[in-house]
Amino acid sequence: MRFIDEVEITCVSGRGGDGALSFRREPYTPKGGPDGGDGGRGGNVVLVSTERLNTLYHLRGRRVYPARNGRGGGPKNMTGRNGEDAVIEVPVGTVVVDAAQGTQVADLAEVGAVAVVCRGGRGGRGNSAFKSSRNRTPRQVEQGGDSEERVLQLELKLLADVGLLGFPNAGKSTLISRISRAKPKVADYPFTTLVPNLGVVSYGDDESFVVADIPGLVAGASEGIGLGHQFLRHVDRCSFLLHLVSVSDFGETVEDPIERFQALVEELGAFSEELSNRPQLLVLTKADLVGEDELKELAGRFQEHMGQSPLVISSVTGRGINLLLGECARRLRSMLDPEERSEE
Repeated sequence: MRFIDEVEITCVSGRGGDGALSFRREPYTPKGGPDGGDGGRGGNVVLVSTERLNTLYHLRGRRVYPARNGRGGGPKNMTGRNGEDAVIEVPVGTVVVDAAQGTQVADLAEVGAVAVVCRGGRGGRGNSAFKSSRNRTPRQVEQGGDSEERVLQLELKLLADVGLLGFPNAGKSTLISRISRAKPKVADYPFTTLVPNLGVVSYGDDESFVVADIPGLVAGASEGIGLGHQFLRHVDRCSFLLHLVSVSDFGETVEDPIERFQALVEELGAFSEELSNRPQLLVLTKADLVGEDELKELAGRFQEHMGQSPLVISSVTGRGINLLLGECARRLRSMLDPEERSEE
């Protein structure tokens, strides 16, 4: 599995170059005075976000990223060369955390965002910088500034407008393959989705939004059981969430759909209280596998117990898909346009 969304790296900036100790010695000017140049600045370590990358896999095999040291100053007031920066490209949506302090350093949520995570040492001053009327032959120089070392944790949070959540085999992968060009693996067994998938959905003449398919949750996911807890961070940036609940087992004694939904909400709240308060929409999937009477009864039960009137869809037959997309587009518009939200 090449989807890597969390790595730890060590960044080391360059040391500043030392100032030079030198005096001008030329024919006819044997006492030309001090001419020692300043040292060059050490290189910085810089993170740059790019849309060319989708994962942090390229950083997995290398743990230390050093920048170049600055060169020392020279005679004739020559300043040393600055150290070359170490530029590290990361996917858009990467969050940078200081591993030692646990504080967030940067959030590279836009294309071309730049974060200087380690600054190079400053160049030391040469002896010509210390010349004065009282000290015409200074022999004082400065050493270059020290380098900076930092251990960073990089976490990738996918950028999506809508997040799909649900237990394994809830129909998330089938839905995203139906409404977008994403081609996730679809099969009749749990955990067919092992990595998050993104799909761009076109709606109407000029509207589009991004949907994220998160691997299926199970009871206890917030405590590390299953796969879903590894990827819940990817819905942090979603404007709202779609809770997909399969009705294929309706009428059987195991895994009542309402119990599934309640378990999903509890796991979401255990992972993040802020995430559990995100706007949500309940969707009943696989409607083609049960009769109309059963669907009406189940929708009524959700309305009674959860206070939500669910949307009913079938990704196989296309039932309710246009209605679902229209509701997603309407909600996104209302979040972006305060006037439209106030009219509702």
